[in-house]
Amino acid sequence: MAEAVLHGCQDEAIGPLKTRLVAPAAASTDDVLQCRAIIIGTTENFGSMAGLIKDFFERIYYPCLEQTEALPYALYIRAGNDGDGAKTSIERIITGLKWKPMQQPLVCQGDYRPEFLNQCEELGMTVAAGLDVGIF
Repeated sequence: MAEAVLHGCQDEAIGPLKTRLVAPAAASTDDVLQCRAIIIGTTENFGSMAGLIKDFFERIYYPCLEQTEALPYALYIRAGNDGDGAKTSIERIITGLKWKPMQQPLVCQGDYRPEFLNQCEELGMTVAAGLDVGIF
């Protein structure tokens, strides 16, 4: 799903946009400070975000707190259930960071379906297009 988001961000119909796919364990404060927008993807684990996403937020929260206010973000969740727990736990942290949503979170719920990849690619395209024309 992350690869589909990245592919959407790099769509040729949209102006050139520097993009990077960074695994949560490898993502750093510098990565966040250097980006114009961020797309966060997670699975729903035990009714919450994935542990590595929580670890990412724990590492970047205070160093980024005052420096990334109003950073545009998008969120996608692969949920076996409804995804509400993952969405709520991430949105609490993002509210503290004062990041701005680019759209409602994409929740791909239930049994895996191939259209999840299309939805993720569309998410990437939406973010890239919005950045390209200056909406975000």
